[in-house]
Amino acid sequence: MTSENVYEPVVSVIIPTVNAEVTIKDLLDSLVEIDYDRSKFEVIVVDGGSTDRTRDIVQMYPVKLVSERRRGINVARNAGIRNSRGEILAFTDSDCIVPKDWIKRIVENFRDSEVGCLGGNVSRYEDNFLSIYADNSIMPVLRRFKKREILDNVELLFRYPAGCNMAFRRSAIEKVNAFDEDIQRGFDEDELAERVCKSGYKMVLDSEVVIKHRHRDTVTDLLRQMFNYGRGGVGLLKRKARGRFSTWILLSLILFSVWLLFSFSLLFFTIAVNIVFVFPLLSITLAPFLLLTLFYMHKTWGKEESIRVATYPLIDLLRLFAFHLGGIYELINVEKTTQFRS
Repeated sequence: MTSENVYEPVVSVIIPTVNAEVTIKDLLDSLVEIDYDRSKFEVIVVDGGSTDRTRDIVQMYPVKLVSERRRGINVARNAGIRNSRGEILAFTDSDCIVPKDWIKRIVENFRDSEVGCLGGNVSRYEDNFLSIYADNSIMPVLRRFKKREILDNVELLFRYPAGCNMAFRRSAIEKVNAFDEDIQRGFDEDELAERVCKSGYKMVLDSEVVIKHRHRDTVTDLLRQMFNYGRGGVGLLKRKARGRFSTWILLSLILFSVWLLFSFSLLFFTIAVNIVFVFPLLSITLAPFLLLTLFYMHKTWGKEESIRVATYPLIDLLRLFAFHLGGIYELINVEKTTQFRS
């Protein structure tokens, strides 16, 4: 390759963190092994007020440690941007590890000057039951793409960068005023990617840009995560966000509310009027479970297949319930919100 074809921009890796002493060492160990010119590569850890040994561990590595007293993942990300020098800004989380070629694969996608943001695949860090579920669910907990695509905008649900494996061109992120610090419970990277695309840049989803992530290891934590995502989605609506995400969330919430109302109505008629109403009640309540079961029956996982076919549909439906209940909770929450900036 001639020097004219060499593209090695300065890359800043920004890591928001708080109380991550259990996981941060593994991430920093993996970043130390990155195969990229060290003079053009920096790591910035933004600590949001850790009370454990996170800061002590970080200071053992050749990285920049930034303290941010204000809480919020987007507050931390923006603090990292302000303290960075990179032309390309890469983001990951303290519960991840990255491969040696992570930066090189990211950079290769930004050769095209029209590309403003990038999202890569996220796979499990550990092989426990819920981690395997997270990667194989019909609704992946984090992003998993089958091939590399260049898009003009966010097109479908789940077709956007995950916060723990994403990158932006600095000029693009500055053009849209960086992350919205009022978003506290999810959809922050989705909303930013949509704004970047609307400003004239393209988005790349690359299945070859891969990191490993510690997924939630209990059903309770997984459902709490979905509940907060629901709150975050409706938070966009309350701030009058305009975009495809807000449209999808609103439509999903309406459909769920109609389904819930119809189900309770049929339950009332079954109890108060005639037992015959139990048949349409069962059809609309069991149909989603049966359809999901059929979907998972077509997947092959070996000897544990029967267990997963029986449990995955249930976990999927519980996640949907948690998400929409979080949305309904946020909808009736009278807490003051800040209007979304256009």
